[in-house]
Amino acid sequence: MRLRLALAALVVAFAGAASAEPPTFQVDPAWPKPLPNDWIMGQASGVAVDAEDRIWVVQRPRSLTDDEKAASLTPPRTKCCHPAPPVLVFDQAGTLVRSWGGPGEGYDWPQNEHGIHIDHKGFVWLAGNGEQDGLILKFTPEGKFVLQIGKQGPQTNSLDTTRLGRPAAMQVDPETNELFVADGYYNHRVIVFDAETGAFKRMWGAYGKPPTDEALPAYDPAAAPAQQFRNPVHCVQIARDGLVYVCDRANDRVQVFRRDGSFVKEFFVEKNTRANGSVWELALWPDPDQTYLLNADGANNEVRTLKRDTGEVLGAFGRNGRMAGDFHWVHNLAVDSKGNVFTTEVDTGKRAQKFLFKGEMVVRKRVGP
Repeated sequence: MRLRLALAALVVAFAGAASAEPPTFQVDPAWPKPLPNDWIMGQASGVAVDAEDRIWVVQRPRSLTDDEKAASLTPPRTKCCHPAPPVLVFDQAGTLVRSWGGPGEGYDWPQNEHGIHIDHKGFVWLAGNGEQDGLILKFTPEGKFVLQIGKQGPQTNSLDTTRLGRPAAMQVDPETNELFVADGYYNHRVIVFDAETGAFKRMWGAYGKPPTDEALPAYDPAAAPAQQFRNPVHCVQIARDGLVYVCDRANDRVQVFRRDGSFVKEFFVEKNTRANGSVWELALWPDPDQTYLLNADGANNEVRTLKRDTGEVLGAFGRNGRMAGDFHWVHNLAVDSKGNVFTTEVDTGKRAQKFLFKGEMVVRKRVGP
C-alpha cells in the first residue's frame, strides 16, 4: 500500500513538473538605485551575473550627449552629470558596489564597449565593436588586466586568427576552459581560444562550414535560409550538455552546434523581422535541465521565453516604450540563480532593468569560482 502511494506521489510530482507553466516576470521599477557621484549611464551594452548574484553592466561613457554629461564640461553647464566608469557592479538591491574600466597600461581599451562575461573562475571578459576593435580583454574582478586576445587596427577577414572582427560577445566553457567568441559585427564566425593563454583553437561559420565574408542580399523571410552568418554574430551561450547556441541576429535565427563546431540544428524566432534582427541575446534558464532560453529582441523590443530543445515561443514580456518594463533597443540580458532577469538597452535607451521571477520553479544553485 505504501509503495503504491509513493509511486502515485511520484507520478503526480512528475506530471506537475512536466506541465509546469513557463516562467513569468514583473519589473522592479526601483532597480537600480541612483548612481553616486552625479554619475550617469550611457548606452548599456552588456550585462552578466556572477557566482554571488551580483550584476555586472558594461556601458559606453562616450555615448553620452553633451546635455547628459553637462556637469563634466569645461566650464560646467549644469549641476549634473558626469560619465560613470564603463564597468558597473550592482548588488541585488541595485546599489552600486564596484566600478572601474577605461584605457590603461598594457592593453587596448575598445573604441566601443560591447559585451561582458564573468567566467567560472571569476574573471571578467570584455569586447568591443568599434570600427578598429579586434580584441577581447580579460580582467580580475577588481579590474586588474590579465590578458588581451587580438589587437586594434583595420579590419581584415573571417579567416584571420591573429585578431577578431568587431566581436560582440564571449563565454568561457567551464568544462574545457575555452573562450567562445561571437565574432561579430565585421567577421562572420564563432572563434574559440584557450582562456588561459589566448591561443587559437578552432572556428566555424553557419552550419559549421568555414566562415566566409561573401556579401549577402538583404534579408528576405521568404527566401531560403542564408548559408552564412550575417552581421552581427551577436551572442554565444554554452549549455551544460555541451550544446553551443549562437545568435545569428539579422537572420532571425539561433544556430546550435556541438563544442567542436559540428552543426546540430537551427530555429527561427519572429522570422518576419526585417529591421535589425530578432535574436540579439540568449540566456539559459537556471533549472537543472536549463529548460528554457530567454531571448532579448531589440528590434521588436521584447524578451521571450523559448523552449530550449525546439525554439518554441512560450511567453514574452516588454514592448517598445520608455516606461518601466518597456524597452528601447533591449540589447542584452542575464539571469541570476533565482530566475530574476536583468536587461540592458543601447541607442537612446541607456539603462538597465530588473524583472523579478514570479513562480515556484526549482532552480539550480549557482556554483562559485
